[in-house]
Amino acid sequence: MRGSLSKIVASALNDCAEGKLPSGIDLPPVVIELTRDRRFGDYSTNAAMILSSRINANPRALAADLAERIFKADGGRTLEKVDVAGPGFVNFTMAASCWARALRTVLRDGRKFAEGAIGHGKKVMVEFVSANPTGPLHVGHGRGAVLGDTLANLLESSGFEVKREYYVNDAGNQIRTLGHSVYARYLDLSGEPGTFPEGGYLGEYIKEFALDLLNTAGDKYRVMDKDEAIDEIAGYAAGRILKDIREDLEEFGVRFDVWFSEKELFDGGEVRETLESLENEGYLYRDEGALWFRSTDDDDDKDRVVIKADGSLTYFASDVAYHRNKFNRGFDRVINIWGADHHGYVARMKAGVRALGRSSDDIQILLVQLVNLLRKGKPVAMSTRAGEFVTLREVRNEVGRDAARFIFLTRKADSKLDFDLELAKERSNDNPVFYVQYAHARICSILRNARDNGIRESACAGADLSLLSLPEERELLRHVASLPDVIEGAALAMEPHRLTTYLNAIAATWHSYYNHHRVLTDDPDLTVARLALVIGVRTAIAKALSILGVSAPERM
Repeated sequence: MRGSLSKIVASALNDCAEGKLPSGIDLPPVVIELTRDRRFGDYSTNAAMILSSRINANPRALAADLAERIFKADGGRTLEKVDVAGPGFVNFTMAASCWARALRTVLRDGRKFAEGAIGHGKKVMVEFVSANPTGPLHVGHGRGAVLGDTLANLLESSGFEVKREYYVNDAGNQIRTLGHSVYARYLDLSGEPGTFPEGGYLGEYIKEFALDLLNTAGDKYRVMDKDEAIDEIAGYAAGRILKDIREDLEEFGVRFDVWFSEKELFDGGEVRETLESLENEGYLYRDEGALWFRSTDDDDDKDRVVIKADGSLTYFASDVAYHRNKFNRGFDRVINIWGADHHGYVARMKAGVRALGRSSDDIQILLVQLVNLLRKGKPVAMSTRAGEFVTLREVRNEVGRDAARFIFLTRKADSKLDFDLELAKERSNDNPVFYVQYAHARICSILRNARDNGIRESACAGADLSLLSLPEERELLRHVASLPDVIEGAALAMEPHRLTTYLNAIAATWHSYYNHHRVLTDDPDLTVARLALVIGVRTAIAKALSILGVSAPERM
């Protein structure tokens, strides 16, 4: 719906600007937004205000001219009225017939009605989680996992070709430190005091690995060369952790198309090739025995080392090589989802991508803020003893997959999230996922009752939708019809939380309508019309929940 409206606005905007734009100045892009307050119509645009600054015109007068042209061009087909508000916003109220046509599309196409094509088949990679295989996933990883998985779903629903990728950091010091940590505990259990490494891993899982090794390998690693023993143990421990991570994510409904090994970048010579290419093109220089990347030429606050004076490579070196590999695989755009602690890494990564000959728009980075675990409003201790933390598995087992996924997406990624474990288990309207799922289950119950009374869903295709005249019915129609716009907007802005906001809004309107009006009435025509409406609401809720990876139960 927003797409057709955008075309009308663009044409009228062009007419308003004809002969008035200075040379070299383009028309502003047309942005149509859903209004948050229904008093201001259904959709709104600020195009007149943007154009007014380019042609030196009064924004409100220009908005009035634009509104008149739009209404005339539409000819009453989709618009009930067009208003000017504030300093120059143009607000659109859609005609009732427009909502009715949208509902008929939903009844005909089912969940496919919400799928778009703005992606035009462009290839996008979403890389997310990518936690080091040095310990179990914690709740912060869970939030990033759901964010990445849902964003990928949104992009797919919008016509992009999407691949999900997990970057396995299986090379470098952190893996050796893991092996050394297990080795030290293994020696302790063998009765031979081991020297624990600086910055070693302290969790109980390290002791479990060590005990398993002692039981299965006996004294093997005591008599082996220490460095060889640490390397072998590191591979064993990282493999076990990665297996657990895979299982955790699968049970959480998160899948990956590719598990990409950092080690393969080194073994295949891609890191060396990337650095040689950058040095030949003048992006690298040598100073004080180290090799540096000129990131200050591209908005970073200082240049970055890629090879240290001792000859060891930095993480940045392999990260640039990894992104070179991504683009060489034919992706038009790559999206990285990182923890908020990587904020300082964004500028240098973008600089690295531009040095590879790509636009800064070809890489987008989302930073995910922390999760504050609560129980009945009180903070839960995230660390009960050294090296231990609340794992994703513990949270999922306590509250369930649906609740965890939904609640992780109730806030924008760069906002901190309060996650109340007790609230997530409640069967009450205060629990957002229960509130939405109950709306779907209620509708399914009504449709079962209708079938029991001999009314089939297929009869709703020919319903007289003009009978849906109540304000609540119009609001439900608006919610249903706007889902494609919500999905498109969430995909383009990379803001999956817009879907949970949408679901809470449509569920609230539905529950209120259900509590005040009967769907199965004594009037057969009105009953069929209202059944058509609730089928549309059910379809929209189920589609949005499926993108979130949350179930839509028929009974609760």
